[in-house]
Amino acid sequence: MNSSDRQGQIKWIGGPVIIADGIPDIQVGEMVEVGNENIIGEVIRISGGEFTVQAYEVTSGVSPGEVVTGTRKQLVAELGPGLLDNTLDGIGRPLETIRQLKGPFVTRGVRINALSREKRWEFKPSIKIGDRVKGGDVLGAVQETPAITHKILLPPKDTGKILSIKQGEYTVDETIGQLETPNGTINLKLMQEWPIRTPRPFKSGERVPLEEQLVTGQRVIDTFFPITKGGTASIPGGFGTGKTVLLHSLAKWSDCDITVYVGCGERGNEIAEVLSDFSKLIDPKNGRPLTERTVIIANTSNMPVAAREASINLGATMAEYYRDQGYHAAIMADSTSRWAEALREISGVLEEMPAEAGYPAYLPDRIAEFYERAAMVSVLGDPPRTGSVSIIGAVSPPGGDLNEPVTIYTLRNTGVFWSLDRDLAYSRHFPAINWLRSYSLYVDRLLSTWNQRFEKYEREEGQDKTAPIRRGTEAVESFEDLRKRALGLLGQYTEIEAIAKIMGERALPDEQRLVLFSADLIKESFLRQFAFDETDSYCDTRKQIAILQMLIEFHERAKLLVREGVPVEKIRSIPQITLMQRAKFEKNSGEIDRISNQTNDELTKLAREHQVSA
Repeated sequence: MNSSDRQGQIKWIGGPVIIADGIPDIQVGEMVEVGNENIIGEVIRISGGEFTVQAYEVTSGVSPGEVVTGTRKQLVAELGPGLLDNTLDGIGRPLETIRQLKGPFVTRGVRINALSREKRWEFKPSIKIGDRVKGGDVLGAVQETPAITHKILLPPKDTGKILSIKQGEYTVDETIGQLETPNGTINLKLMQEWPIRTPRPFKSGERVPLEEQLVTGQRVIDTFFPITKGGTASIPGGFGTGKTVLLHSLAKWSDCDITVYVGCGERGNEIAEVLSDFSKLIDPKNGRPLTERTVIIANTSNMPVAAREASINLGATMAEYYRDQGYHAAIMADSTSRWAEALREISGVLEEMPAEAGYPAYLPDRIAEFYERAAMVSVLGDPPRTGSVSIIGAVSPPGGDLNEPVTIYTLRNTGVFWSLDRDLAYSRHFPAINWLRSYSLYVDRLLSTWNQRFEKYEREEGQDKTAPIRRGTEAVESFEDLRKRALGLLGQYTEIEAIAKIMGERALPDEQRLVLFSADLIKESFLRQFAFDETDSYCDTRKQIAILQMLIEFHERAKLLVREGVPVEKIRSIPQITLMQRAKFEKNSGEIDRISNQTNDELTKLAREHQVSA
């Protein structure tokens, strides 16, 4: 990689930023090696004969006058078999391999490929000699893990005629065939490289409408604030509000094919916990370890800030690569605030004009560029296939201030806002998603799917659609109606609770007291979910409908009783209340229906006792 005719000299050093000169043909984005230890860096600015480098490793001990060597390469991601069940640092070096070779600390100048050059993979071609292929075509497949078949793709920019193709076991850098192109013959390999800051292309103009839900198994998300495959979501919240645990749950239970977890600038013990937990998690889809369809990028807070800035783009590139194979990939970024802080620190050393809160003026553009890499698309090549990248980014606003720049710019570019509430978190209500401040722009696109689920559930249960749930005499006809009633009840609860704190609950009329009680039931039995409980950590959509239908039905029937003069204390004291509170721990929706029927019978009995019709 070194080239003596492309060597310059360091003139100035300031933290991760280095100014050098002496390489006339240097280019922005080119990777360089700095100093006697060959520290990895990237050219980010050229001014006259001088160029500025951001170093991806600590620069302590490096002095002016040392050599800077150009490599003619950009910062690229190695893409091929071996990415899954792997843990990489912010610039794509495998941490386990570094530990084996160098010990528990990452030393400077370490050059280790992301993909092993020793492991052999069984390649089965799907093309033959003489076939004409173009960028994105599937050349064959490798069984990367028991859970994922890795499709070997022709790089997007290549096109030509297959001169030879082999079958058998090969390493990622061995030749598996040859391609005749207009510019000459090139060797085909199991791996390819791609610049991390350049989005991978897809078929022109073929973004697919976002109408397929990314089911997470989290009730408050799936029912009230859903995200689509190919969609974007932000999770802002202060310290201790449960961002990381929520991301863990999403990574485990979301019905995506590939998960890319990016720990960007988080505390070392938190990253260590992620690595420990993920190694023990079992994929509910196939009973195999979850790591077999997961890539973890670990970039802790004590690592150089420049590598932190690169880690987000590295994760996006890997997710796009699996998207191009026809998979649904999801990026869990924790947290983008640390990434923005890295931009601010580098910008400060470069003496760029600061904007709001000291962040660089281009912060909104960088955030938009990252979230724009999410999409569901028709990918390049044959056979035709569709893939998606969904991006879920945690934001850590200082002091929980949601009006700070990173949060505001993130909200402009994401379709879902899951606002974590400190008061809910401190009261041990998790996920601590505030139902008043959160929103999803994808709700209208997904309501038809939910309405179909609702109708299917009623048909399976043999329910009479005209009778069970009433608002006066009006039956709930769709999931859309059910959802609106639940959110409306929670909205009333917030207003009445504020009055109750001043006047006391007993001073309120019984109908308002019932609203408080019913909303508390929804909070406890539906919104609150235990991430570490074997049964409650995941809730399928059928069970979500069953629980919410039971709770809304209870409230509608109880409201009729209260209006007829039945004391609210009588309703609150029926024995089925405890069963309703614990219904979420039932393993199937049939048990929830049984509890609902028992509750209805008890309310009917109560109506007879008070000689009212309800």
